[in-house]
Amino acid sequence: MKENVELVFEICVVIPKREAILKGDEDFDCGNVFAKELKNAGLVVDRVIGNSDEFFKVAAPLETLGRAAAELRIMKRTHIGMDLQFDMVEVDAFVKQPDGSLFSWYERFQCYCHLMHGIVNNSKSSRILKFNRREIRWEVGEHLLPKLESEIIIKQIFPLHDDKIRKKLLKTWALQWWDFTTQPVDEIYAYYGSKIAIYFAFLGMYTQWLLFPAVVGLIVYFIDYGSANLVVLPAFFIAVILWAIMFSQFWKRKNAALLARWPITYGNAVDEEYKVVGMKGNAQPRQNPMDLIKLLEADRVKGKKVFTKYEWFNHLLRIRNDALIIISIICLQLPFELAYAHLYEVLNKDIIKFGLTAIYLATIQYITKLGGKVSVKLIMFEHNENPETRADSLVYKVFGLYFMQTYIGIFYHALLHRNFGTLRKVLIQRLLISEVVQNLIETSLPYINYNYKKYAVRQNKEKEEKGSSGTFQFTSRVEKEFLKASYTASTGEELEDGLFDDFLELALQFGMILMFACAFPPAFAMSALNNIMEIRTDALKLLAMMKRPVPRASATVGAWLNIFQFLILMSICTNCALLAWLFDEEGKWKIEPGLVVILIMEHALLLIKFGFSRLVPAEPAWVRAARAKNSSQARDMYTKRLLRTISGGEKTRELKKIE
Repeated sequence: MKENVELVFEICVVIPKREAILKGDEDFDCGNVFAKELKNAGLVVDRVIGNSDEFFKVAAPLETLGRAAAELRIMKRTHIGMDLQFDMVEVDAFVKQPDGSLFSWYERFQCYCHLMHGIVNNSKSSRILKFNRREIRWEVGEHLLPKLESEIIIKQIFPLHDDKIRKKLLKTWALQWWDFTTQPVDEIYAYYGSKIAIYFAFLGMYTQWLLFPAVVGLIVYFIDYGSANLVVLPAFFIAVILWAIMFSQFWKRKNAALLARWPITYGNAVDEEYKVVGMKGNAQPRQNPMDLIKLLEADRVKGKKVFTKYEWFNHLLRIRNDALIIISIICLQLPFELAYAHLYEVLNKDIIKFGLTAIYLATIQYITKLGGKVSVKLIMFEHNENPETRADSLVYKVFGLYFMQTYIGIFYHALLHRNFGTLRKVLIQRLLISEVVQNLIETSLPYINYNYKKYAVRQNKEKEEKGSSGTFQFTSRVEKEFLKASYTASTGEELEDGLFDDFLELALQFGMILMFACAFPPAFAMSALNNIMEIRTDALKLLAMMKRPVPRASATVGAWLNIFQFLILMSICTNCALLAWLFDEEGKWKIEPGLVVILIMEHALLLIKFGFSRLVPAEPAWVRAARAKNSSQARDMYTKRLLRTISGGEKTRELKKIE
C-alpha cells in the first residue's frame, strides 16, 4: 500500500503553554503523554511552541489511515461501481479521488477522529498525569482526549490548511477574474469536501443562469414600449418563471453528474460520534435503531409494534416542533413586522424612518437569533437519522423566521397599499444596501476579529516580558491560523456551519428578485453582479480569513432546493397579483379579459411547474447508464460466487455420503 504522497499536517491540537516542567516529571506531563500516545497510534506529531499556547500538528501516513478506515468499516467505491468496506489488502480495487489520493478529505477526517479518540488507558492501573502543578487521574479504560478536554487542558482541535494547495486555490479561484463564474470545483471538493464544493457549484451555475434574466430585465425596464407594456411585463414574468423552473431541474442534473464524477459513498454519511471541531456531535435522547432491528428479529409481532410506535412518535415530534415555530412566527413576529411596515408607510420624515429602521434591524436581529437557538433546542429532542437530517430540520425552521423578516414588509407595500414606488425603493434598498453591507460584514468581521486576537496575544506577551528588548512577532503559521475565526453559522455551531448563512443569503435573494420580478426587472442584473463578487469573497473568506472548515458528508444542497422550489411557487402567485393590479387600477376586481388571462396564466404556470420534472430527467442518461452497468457487473459477480458456493456445498455433501 505505497503511495508517493507528501506527508501533510492536517489536524492541530491546542493546549495552554505550560510552566517549566520539573525534573523527573517529564514522563507524567500531559503534553508529553499525549504526544507519545498519538505516535503510538501511528500518527506523526510536530510540536510548536507559540506565544501563549502549544500546538500539536498531527499527520497520518497512508498505512495509518488505511488501518483506521478498515476499523471504521468505511465504505468506498470500487472499480465495478459497488460500495464495499475498505480493505488494506485489496487497496487496488478501490477508486481514487480526482486529485489522485486514496481517501477523500471527509474520510481522512473520520480516520483522524477515530485514531485520536481511540487512545485509552490500557494499563492495569490508573495513571497520574501532571499539568502546571495539577494532577489528573487517567483511569483504566478511559479515553484520553475527552479527559483532557473536560479538564480544559485541550483548548481546541481544528483542521489545518495545506499552504501549498491554499495558495494554488487563491490564484486559480479566489483571485481569478477572467472567467466570472468558472470555478475549480474538483479541487474545491478535494480540499474542502463535497458539501462546500456543491455550494460553490450551485452558486456558479445560479450566477451563470442569472445572466439571461439580467439582460432581459434591463431591456424591459429601460425601453419604453408605451401601451405594449401591459403585454411586455406578462411576457417577462412568464420567461423568468420558466427560467426558474428550468434552473431548478437542470441543477438536479448537474448535482447528479458531480456525484457520479466524485467517488462519494452514502454509507459514510453516518452520525458522527466525535466532538472534534466546529460541528459538535450532540447526544440525543433517542433509541438506537439497531436495538429495534434485534427486537424485530427476536419477536416479529412485538418488533413491528415497537417500530410503528417509534416511527409515528418521530413524525409527531417533528410536527409538534414545526407547529411551535409556525405559531411563534404568526403570534410574535408577524404583528411586529406589520407594525414596522405600517409605520414606515405613514411616517413622512426621512430621519424618523431612518431611526425606526435602525431600531427594527437591532430588534429583528435579536428575534431571529433567539428563534435560531429555540429551533436548535427543539431539534435536539427530535429523532433524526444523522447530522444532515438534523441540519435540514433546522434550515426549515429558521428559514421561516427569515422569510417573515425579509418579505412581510414587501408584501405589505405590494398587496395592501399597492404602492409600487415604495415597493421599488424597498427592493433597491434590500438588493443594493443590504447585500453590499452583508458582503462587507462577511469579509471584514473575520479580519477584525483576527487582528483583535493578535493584539490581545501581543499585549499579554509584552506584559509577561517587561524589560525585554526586540519587537514582538508571530513566528509560527499554525498560531496565526489558530487565531482565525471558525466557519460557523449565525445560529451556532451545534448543527450547521457557515454554509447555512451563505445558502440563506442566496435563498432570500432568489425569492426577492423572483417574487417581485414584474415590479423591478433590473433586480436580476443587480443580483448577478453581486453573485460574481460573492464567489470571490466567499472563496477569499474560506482560504485566507478563516480556519479550514470541518468536512460534511452530504453531497447535495439538501433542504435548500425544496426552499427554492417553494419560492418559485410563491413567485407565480405574487407576480400574478402584481399584474392583476396593473389591469385593475380602480381596485374593483372586475372579471375582465385581462384578469381572466392572468388567472389562466397562473394555473398554466403551476401545471408547468409540476409537470416539467417529467419532461427533464433529474439525472443525465450517462449517469443512469453507468449505474446500470455497475449494478449488472455486481450482480454477475455475486451470482457466480453464489453458484460456486452452492456447487461446492453440494459436492461436499456427496463426498460425505460416499464416505
